[in-house]
Amino acid sequence: MRARDTALLRAKAGYVAAARRVGRRVAGRTLPPREHRWRHWARSLGAVYDVREMVALDVPWWMYSAIDTVDRWLADRPRPVRVFEYGSGASTFWLARRADEVHVVEHHRGFADSIAEPLAAFGNVRLRVVEPAPSANPAVPSVKEGQRGLDFAAYVSAVDDTGGRFDLVVIDGRARAASLARALPHLAPDGLIVFDNSRRARYRPAIAASGLSELRLRGLTPTLPYPEQTSLLTATPSWVRRRRRPR
Repeated sequence: MRARDTALLRAKAGYVAAARRVGRRVAGRTLPPREHRWRHWARSLGAVYDVREMVALDVPWWMYSAIDTVDRWLADRPRPVRVFEYGSGASTFWLARRADEVHVVEHHRGFADSIAEPLAAFGNVRLRVVEPAPSANPAVPSVKEGQRGLDFAAYVSAVDDTGGRFDLVVIDGRARAASLARALPHLAPDGLIVFDNSRRARYRPAIAASGLSELRLRGLTPTLPYPEQTSLLTATPSWVRRRRRPR
């Protein structure tokens, strides 16, 4: 691992420890509803990288306004609702409560093993582990720290093996640009893609190349002390224009 990657991982670990202490001190151990936005956010600071606490708070790790928008979209969607997700976590539990089928691919076996048992209780989630292959010349690389020299081609193509169209696709794992391109043929004509952390420059070309209309939602995000951005992508631009109207 490069020195820069090691430094980033240490900094992240330090932040996680500090955030958990501050979050519990500020908001206590109660679990406020999501509608109480600032209290919920303050409480979430103590849940950073803690899937069990995020599940209890009933939020994925997306921007709050994106959570609200997708929640309403799923509630209005004709049943059954099929979801494909790149990257498992609190969002998988959140989606399992709101969709009929959730197919999720995870690259990290240890993490998948840690959530497999509670996920199995839902009965509508299929969790697959597709680990990256070591490679000196990856066909589908990831620039995430600690992921260099790994090929995510099989992980990205997992959507091909699942079959059918998906109402919702969530891209919040590794190799996101490649995942977006691979998922497009599997999206229902009026379906929706959640692309998290879309402000990052390395993702912008892939989003532009998708040909989908983009609704960028910026602001408060569970567990984070700074604003983030989650994009909602769709082939139905009228929906995007409607969502952009002031309330």
